[in-house]
Amino acid sequence: MKDNKLKIRINKSVPEVFAFTTTPPNSKYWINSIIDEETNEWPIHVGTVYKLMSENGQQSEVVVASIKKNEIVEWVSRDNVYHCKYNFKAINENTTELKYYEWVDKGIIDNPFTQDTLERLKLVLENFKKSSSS
Repeated sequence: MKDNKLKIRINKSVPEVFAFTTTPPNSKYWINSIIDEETNEWPIHVGTVYKLMSENGQQSEVVVASIKKNEIVEWVSRDNVYHCKYNFKAINENTTELKYYEWVDKGIIDNPFTQDTLERLKLVLENFKKSSSS
């Protein structure tokens, strides 16, 4: 598979979905193959490096190639072959449509996302409670 397009509706606002999907180490809560995630700086911007640790102990890095808060974020692998983009669209103030698109310039996608991956994101986000001090 050279490219993969998926989408899902999540019952959370765009800012909540955007923040959760771009903030480390949240990937480990919804992407089965990831056990840890960190960035080299915060807040993220074009050029920020995400370091991902997989369950088999392999580390990979992706770099933010483009970002527009609450609209889009795109990452590219260090070798510029693999690309991943999230598009965020408000359906209403409490519902977000997330479009997920990943592609490679050569070869095939090693471990493509499935709809189940996005369903897990939806489950985690819709059940995620913000902590508040009392």
